[in-house]
Amino acid sequence: MDSFYKNKYRWLGFTFAITSVLILSSANVTTQWIGWTLSVIACMMWVYFGYKDKDWPRALMEFMYLILSMRATYNWLLI
Repeated sequence: MDSFYKNKYRWLGFTFAITSVLILSSANVTTQWIGWTLSVIACMMWVYFGYKDKDWPRALMEFMYLILSMRATYNWLLI
């Protein structure tokens, strides 16, 4: 049963990541902050998964992207 929930949350993180890319790759500037916010959520999830799996390179890569996504969200909200 733990495996089911583990994979369920990973699929949810993947869905957030794909949705954020779809929003960010659109030409609609007014929704860019939503895409970056979803990216922050997805990155937080994947940093946690990397930490739990002791997959440090993936966790650090996602952490770097998390910081940059937070910066981008902040910048879009200031515009």
